[in-house]
Amino acid sequence: MLQHLGIKPGERIELDLPPDGRAELKAAQPKGSFRELRDILKGKTDGTRLNIEEINEAIADAGTAAGDA
Repeated sequence: MLQHLGIKPGERIELDLPPDGRAELKAAQPKGSFRELRDILKGKTDGTRLNIEEINEAIADAGTAAGDA
């Protein structure tokens, strides 16, 4: 059924159970857009661009710091 609905492993789903006894299953839709995220982050950096290795390192450092707290 999930394949028929285009839902892939690991994706979120929404299940609605209306009072008429039906069940509605669908892929969960993202709540925001990339533009909204971009606007939220605007002005939060000094404009430096990072490559994927630098981003991964920053994520790892943040995870380590969170574990130390």
